[in-house]
Amino acid sequence: MPSEVTATAVDDNPEAYEQRHVHAVYDHIASHFSSTRYKPWPLVSEFLLSIPAGWVGLDSGTGNGKYLGLPTDHPGKFWTIGLDRSQGLLNLARTAGGSDKIREVVRGDVLDNGWRRGAFDFAISIATIHHLATVERRVAGVKRLLESVSPRHGRILIYVWAIEQDEHSKRIIPVSTRERICVDAEEQCPSGQDVFVPWVLSSDNARPKVPRGEQAQNVPPDAIRRYYHMFSGEELRVLVQSAAKELGLKVGPPSSNEADANSSEGVEIVVSGWERSNYYIELRRWQI
Repeated sequence: MPSEVTATAVDDNPEAYEQRHVHAVYDHIASHFSSTRYKPWPLVSEFLLSIPAGWVGLDSGTGNGKYLGLPTDHPGKFWTIGLDRSQGLLNLARTAGGSDKIREVVRGDVLDNGWRRGAFDFAISIATIHHLATVERRVAGVKRLLESVSPRHGRILIYVWAIEQDEHSKRIIPVSTRERICVDAEEQCPSGQDVFVPWVLSSDNARPKVPRGEQAQNVPPDAIRRYYHMFSGEELRVLVQSAAKELGLKVGPPSSNEADANSSEGVEIVVSGWERSNYYIELRRWQI
């Protein structure tokens, strides 16, 4: 049965909007959500397998911590710290992997400046940035990732949900004709869609307390809605370019041209694409 996804509009207080429609929701559904999120996504696993031994990484928006124990065939190859706003999910992430090992997790917001610049060798942000409710906040989320990794060799992988869903998806995304303006002004950004996606709870005694008037039409009473910005086309790439520009970083590989000597720091887009209803992008920081 298709999932009843409904279009929404973010109000004038995006931080409060996220608290109500993202953070409070995940705190409410943490245990049930975690029980359905145990299998790592293949491309994320491949990225982590490629990380050199001894590196330190950040899982920004770690959720239940399913990536903190990877790679399972090389335990202890590197160390990953998980960051999340949901205390309920962090409690589960501390013991992620089903072993007696306690994972290192920190409660905080992905937009916070909680780390010194370049503190990590790599960072992943899997299904997190799409919960930020404005393009400015999404750009800020990418900036925090770019700032958190080493300017000389830092690597980043970002995943977000896509408007373009595959044949296995139960979500039908309403398409809007609204256009979004890039942060750095005049040209039009690729247009995504702000939506509510219902989460159906497994038992009647866990019904959410949804404020009066907030229940979407045709959504069952035992469902609670999460806010998502569903990405479209080149939107994720444009987001990275905007974030890099605000940080004064060149976008592209390092240049051997002496005329580009002033471009001493940058970020290279290694690969980007669409995979199983998600857009992803892999980035590499460099410094000359």
